[in-house]
Amino acid sequence: MDPTTAGRRRIPLHGLMLIGFLVGLTAGLLVNLVIGSDTPWVQWVTANVTGPAGQIFLRLLFMLVLPLLFSALVVGVAEMGDLKALGRAGAKSLAFTVFISAVAVIIGLAMVNIFRPGDGVDPALAQQLLDQGRRGAAAIIGGAPQGVQAGDFFLELVPSNVFSSAAQNEILPVMVFALLFGVGLVLTRSPATERLQQTIEGLFEVMMTLINLVIKLAPIAIACLMFNLAALFGWDLLLRLAAFVGVAVGAMAIHMFVVYPICVATLGGMSPLRFFRSIREAMVVSFSTASSNASLPVSLRVAEQNLGLPRKIARFVLTVGATANQNGTALFEGVTVLFLAQFFGVELSLGQQFVVMLVCILGGVGTAGVPAGSLPVIAMILAMVGVPPEGIGLILGVDRFLDMCRTTLNVTGDLVVATVVARGEEETAEAAKA
Repeated sequence: MDPTTAGRRRIPLHGLMLIGFLVGLTAGLLVNLVIGSDTPWVQWVTANVTGPAGQIFLRLLFMLVLPLLFSALVVGVAEMGDLKALGRAGAKSLAFTVFISAVAVIIGLAMVNIFRPGDGVDPALAQQLLDQGRRGAAAIIGGAPQGVQAGDFFLELVPSNVFSSAAQNEILPVMVFALLFGVGLVLTRSPATERLQQTIEGLFEVMMTLINLVIKLAPIAIACLMFNLAALFGWDLLLRLAAFVGVAVGAMAIHMFVVYPICVATLGGMSPLRFFRSIREAMVVSFSTASSNASLPVSLRVAEQNLGLPRKIARFVLTVGATANQNGTALFEGVTVLFLAQFFGVELSLGQQFVVMLVCILGGVGTAGVPAGSLPVIAMILAMVGVPPEGIGLILGVDRFLDMCRTTLNVTGDLVVATVVARGEEETAEAAKA
């Protein structure tokens, strides 16, 4: 080993993000307690230095979110090209994935509405930062409608011109088009469509590369965003942040230890104790890496060797699930959006929360299975519902731990889906023999 590099250990990105979080938080709290947020030079720094620096980071995320979501959704659905070969297994996987993601988001939204971890902040201070957010990055994406009529809502899901919808940053119509586009690729198999799918996969890879470059700026952006938030909100920030972590982890625990065991026992025909004992290696790897993609090889091995699932079913469900079944991420996105809405005093109607739920479910399909892959989607949803996107800095400092928790939920959910689908296929095969 080169002696010049032996003693030089690079700090991982999540470590740098934590450092940025602590630096910004400490500096902001000192300013709030010692100097006061109304001091002219503090106002100048937040308006001309730390504020714009955080907004640049958010704008970079916004710039990439549409092509990233489009390509990820198309690729995620197109990878179900085995639907023709697997038939019922593919359709069942898709239906159960949507169902389990919807349950996860509903649990998260219910927890936030019941415990309201974002309440208690001075409304005047919240409104001040809310106004700043509306003048900044939140203006990039139009807000969700205040009153959502069922007929109009579903009508607006179908774009009359997808390019116009994309230009106006109407996310849901674009996501619906991406889903239909992916289905079209599944149903149309030819050399030309295979090349087209490869092109879209290339677009996804380019977007992921750019996202990874942007995320490297996160430590600086977090420090700036946290300085602004802490200088304005003071100790209220820490109390709200602790409440947020408690609600998020509680919602994930309910999904992991209540919903999953029920699904495994009733739909998968397996003892929950045996299931969790068999997959504990995959859970440990997913928790430590915070990446569904990195956990995939271990998940495949435990599915085939420990759970005894058919290889064809396990590989299909788990490979697609690494991208398309991110129900832990969907839960986290819903909790985060509602928490920040409460923090900034933005009351979301039931219609708006329904929109948030739909975007979280679809966003779970289009979220990359890598650490911090949900950040672009969360920033986009925040701006959709009129919450200052810079509020995302509030949760980035604790995001690594929550990312590890939700990735474990994602990977466990993939194995739950594989177990349920495998049982259904075995019963179908036995009925055919009889």
